[in-house]
Order: sequence, then structure tokens, then C-alpha cells
Amino acid sequence: MVKQSAAKPSMTKTSITKQPLRLLMDFDAQIQRDGQQASDFMHRRDRRFALNCEEHNSPSDPAHWLAWLGRFDNSREQFASAGQSTEQRWQRINNGFIALGAVLGIITMAGLLFYDGGQRINVTVIIGFVALQLLLALLTSLQSVMGWQPWRPLLNRFMPAPRPALQPLQPALMARAAQGGGLSFAVTALLTLLAMVVIQDLAFGWSTTLNTAASGYHQLTSALATPWAWLWPAAVPDLALVEATRFFRAGTNTLLTPARWGQWWPFISMLWLVWVVLPRLLLRLLASALVHWRARKLLLRHPGLNALRERMATPVLDTGAGHNDANDLPDTRHNTLLQPLPEKALLLSWAGAGTVTDKQTLPAALAAICPGPALNVGGLASLSQDQQAIAQLSVNSDAVTALMLVSSWEPPTGELLDFLTSARQSWPAGSRVYLLPLAAETREPPTTATDRQLQPWLRFAERCPPGFVTVGDIAISTGLSPS
Repeated sequence: MVKQSAAKPSMTKTSITKQPLRLLMDFDAQIQRDGQQASDFMHRRDRRFALNCEEHNSPSDPAHWLAWLGRFDNSREQFASAGQSTEQRWQRINNGFIALGAVLGIITMAGLLFYDGGQRINVTVIIGFVALQLLLALLTSLQSVMGWQPWRPLLNRFMPAPRPALQPLQPALMARAAQGGGLSFAVTALLTLLAMVVIQDLAFGWSTTLNTAASGYHQLTSALATPWAWLWPAAVPDLALVEATRFFRAGTNTLLTPARWGQWWPFISMLWLVWVVLPRLLLRLLASALVHWRARKLLLRHPGLNALRERMATPVLDTGAGHNDANDLPDTRHNTLLQPLPEKALLLSWAGAGTVTDKQTLPAALAAICPGPALNVGGLASLSQDQQAIAQLSVNSDAVTALMLVSSWEPPTGELLDFLTSARQSWPAGSRVYLLPLAAETREPPTTATDRQLQPWLRFAERCPPGFVTVGDIAISTGLSPS
């Protein structure tokens, strides 16, 4: 249980968690712990935090809330928080991917550049491998955005099931680790390439079984070299080099100067740097940004955040009562019954109920009861318009009988009670108002209003002056059978 301190806590000496992932997990863990606390204790605690924030002009966001609670919890200095544990676990996973990628990068590039002196290194194979790397990088990011987890069964064997708050982040976290491993693979492979260029005499050439002319292959290499052609022209193979370095397994090219075999390395280096390293780097940064963005989004949607804001915004009332009636159900009993509608009445529409804009279809029986047009009162109507409607109906000295259409799914408001009170004071004695709740979403005649929807209106009629307000039932008046 968090202990309350009598001294006024300072809001400036606390450490604030800024990492979205750690903040999300720490907040979720605190909400889980709060589930064991009494509601009145949490209300007093969080309300005090809100008042302290107002006094010190400090933000009252979850980060500051957790930091404020941490001042009273000494165990946090000895044990890692849920957010720290999550970050440390994923840091170990990221490091594992980086180490594995580094080893595979060295081995893969050494295999691609293997040269025994009898067979040249095929540039076509390297171009194809670069295309495969680019495709894998894009697919990794795509599965993260789509939330696809093809690796999930394998991960479940080595890691416990994540907490519900972390499950939506799993694809993004795994993509970040995979992109980190891919970036490590690309960088170490490039360093291996440069090292082998220095320490070995590599002989590059190009070959393909397809009937491809040297000019077509030159167009392909020129297109791939477009991003760096302006920066390093020497890294763009010319047509003469392409024509001279084609080789066939079954033949020999004795006319080529051996020194030209190594002139492909600038192109290979830039090809790897631009189409493998840079995409991996950009996608790795994008994956990190995606993790932070989704963590912030999950925190804002956390169900505990709304409850926390409600506790901070609501003053604590100490009634001194020993009984907590928060869990008691409201008294829904009523002694009023539905009454038949009058034979003739003036029609009122409260807050647009039954109007064309509300898309209600009024039953034909109302046309016989209320032949005149409806007067719109309440809702968007101003107070002066409401008073004009009251005066218009009481132009004669006869008692007024009004039928007021209301929306059954809306609870009676204080504004309606004020209108009825004013009408009772203005109209002659004996006047009556019949409330007719219309159905909710079905947009059907009022006979479909359910009993649950009618109960608030019946209780409302009981609180009005006796004999002035009743709730009408069109089924009783017309013989329609309720649904």
C-alpha cells in the first residue's frame, strides 16, 4: 500500500520516465496494483496528486503521476520496474539479433567473394543477393505494420506470454530487433567486402545463362548506380568494362587485362551501401519510431487512464456516513401508470423529437388528435422562443391540453422541468401536458418504446405537480398492440 506523507511533496525532484515503452508498462503495472486498493483510498491519493500539480504548476500526466508515487515506494529503488524489465528483456533480444547478424554478415560476404583463382566472382549473383536483402527488409517492416506475427510460435517457446498491454506492441518490437540484426548484417558484410578488397586480389566478372547483351547489362548497372553516379562516377561501370568482363564457364577470355577484373569493387561497395545498408538503417529508425508511437497510443487508450483522470478531477467528499452506497443500485420503482391520450390536444415537440430532422415517422393516430402543426420547444430553441410558445398556447382562457413529443432514449432534463413549471404558472387551471416518448433507434411509432425507456419518464411525471404532467400511451388510445 502506498503510504501518504503529511509533508507537502515536491513536484520538481522526481525522476520522470520519458521512454514510451517503459512508461506504458510501468503505468499498466501500477493500475494492476491499484486493483487491490480501496477505491476511496485511490481517489484521495490521486486527488491529492492533482492538487499538488495545480499548486506547483506541474503537469499531471501519467509520467509525473508515476514519479510522484515512486517517492513513496522504496522498493522501486531495489527492484527493476515492469517497464525496466521489459526494456531489458528486449534489449537482450536486440543484442542477440545484432550479434547473430554480425556473424552471418561476415560469413555471407566471405562466401560471396570466395575466389579460388579459377572462377571469377559473379556480379550477377551479388546483385541478386542485394535484391533479396532489400525484399526481406521491406517484408519485415510490412509485417510489423500489418501486425502479422509468423514467428510467434517460435518465440513462445523461449519467452513467457507477454502482458496484455504489451501484446499489441509485439510485432513492432520484433521488427525493430530484426531490422537491427539486418543492419548489423549489412554493415559487417560491407566491412568484410572492403577488407577483402584490400587483402586479396579479387577478380569480378558477370555471367548469366540468359541471352543478354553487354549493352543491356550496362543499362541495368547504370540504373542501379543512379543514386551515387553524381557523387562517385568511378563507381559506375562503363560499357567497355561490362563488355570486357563477361565470362563463360566453358570458355576463356584471354584478351582481358587482369587488372580490369578488380575494377568492379567500387560498384559492388556502393551497391551494398546504398541498397542494403541505407534501407536497413532507415527501416531500423522507422521501427523504433513505430514502437514509440504505438506505445504512446496504447497509453492514451489504456482503460486505467480515464479512471485516473476522473479521480484527479473529482473532489473527494467526506459525508461521514459509515455505509458506502457506491455499489447500491438506484431505486427504479414508480407508482405512475401510462395514461390514454386525450381526444384533442395541441402538439409540442421537445428538443426536436418527432420532427423531420429527427427522421421520426409519426403515427397516423396523432394526426387526428393533434390536427395543428407542432411547436418546437427546448433543445435548440431559445428561452424566449419557449416563452412565446407557452404564451401562444394560452391565448384563450380555456385550459390547455398539450401533447409533448419527447425522445424516449434521452433522460428528462432540468430544462424540461423548468419549461413545465413555467407553463403551469402561465396556463389556466386544469391544463395538462401529456408526455409521449418516441422510440429510440428503430424510428418507429411510439408504441415500440420499451418499458426500460419509459420508466425514467414515469418517475419524472411523479416529481411534477400532481395532475399536470402524465405519460401517455398511444397503444391505449388507438388499440395498437405494443411490441
